[in-house]
Amino acid sequence: MSKQFGGKVTKALENSYGRSEHWDGKKFLNIEETSMNISPSKIPKLFYKQFFEKSGRAPKKKLPILPFEQDAFLSPSERTKIIWYGHSVALLRIAGKTILIDPMLGPNAAPISPFPIRRFSENTLNLINSFPEIDLVLMTHDHYDHLDLASIAMLKPKVKQYFVALGTSRHLESWGISKDIIQEFDWWNTANFEDIEITFTPTRHFSGRGLTDRAKCLWGGWVLKYQTENIYFSGDSGYGQHFKEVGSKLGPFDLGLMECGQYNENWHQIHMFPEEAVQAARDAKAQTIMPVHWAGFALAQHPWKDPFERFIKACADAQQAFIVPRLGELVNLNILTDSTEYWKALE
Repeated sequence: MSKQFGGKVTKALENSYGRSEHWDGKKFLNIEETSMNISPSKIPKLFYKQFFEKSGRAPKKKLPILPFEQDAFLSPSERTKIIWYGHSVALLRIAGKTILIDPMLGPNAAPISPFPIRRFSENTLNLINSFPEIDLVLMTHDHYDHLDLASIAMLKPKVKQYFVALGTSRHLESWGISKDIIQEFDWWNTANFEDIEITFTPTRHFSGRGLTDRAKCLWGGWVLKYQTENIYFSGDSGYGQHFKEVGSKLGPFDLGLMECGQYNENWHQIHMFPEEAVQAARDAKAQTIMPVHWAGFALAQHPWKDPFERFIKACADAQQAFIVPRLGELVNLNILTDSTEYWKALE
């Protein structure tokens, strides 16, 4: 169980985090004042509802995932290919390279809790066996629903390089990943990876895997810019001014993968409501948008399809182009197919 917590924060590491202007000497800070906004009196009711009032919060049947077709994924293409596996897992083929974002493919988003939070799909770890060599893994932050020990262990022999939020390397190193293939990023840090310009962008969130490491690693999103397109992965975030800044500095974007799920009025400042996700994408100048951070786990109390239903309505109201692919569906940015009717039919 202790291995799940990842690497410990040492004084030497804290001193190294001091190179970031977002580190105050003890923790990382958001750009805007941010809190969970949960009073102690609300906690018992929230816990009871989270773990015992589950009606409608998960699909009636396990969500199927289309099989991975390696030949189709690896075949040459002028445009990026994307496969979404639920929650925030995205597999990209861009510029002839394979990039995997937030590869949490494990079955349980609460591995240290006596109350498991089970995935809506089965046997997702087995997907890793079918994946090709991974040129680069991108990590947004260290929460359990994004950074998964079992997934990292299975991916280890396949992954050539990791780009991660500042502070996340200690977890990977504690799990046997060589620090030589890990590069940490502060907000607005940019690196060139095989002619792909990759930038770590601010979000409004937090981090931590235990009781003593809250906000001890940074959190953020990613921008991947290549000669044929510009892609924005928002990362977990409450709504804030940073979306306009991302759009101003790095946009416009051909596609925005926007956090849309696991929201609640009690933690509104760290997770957007679906209508805000659409507005955030527009702030960031995304031409077409896709909701992520849903269809994987019930981490909040809303019905499992609520993110999807509110998102597509908000897009219709704003006349905003969007796609909602099936789990495991290969999307080519040449042809933006949409599976909205498939999702509408599910219970």
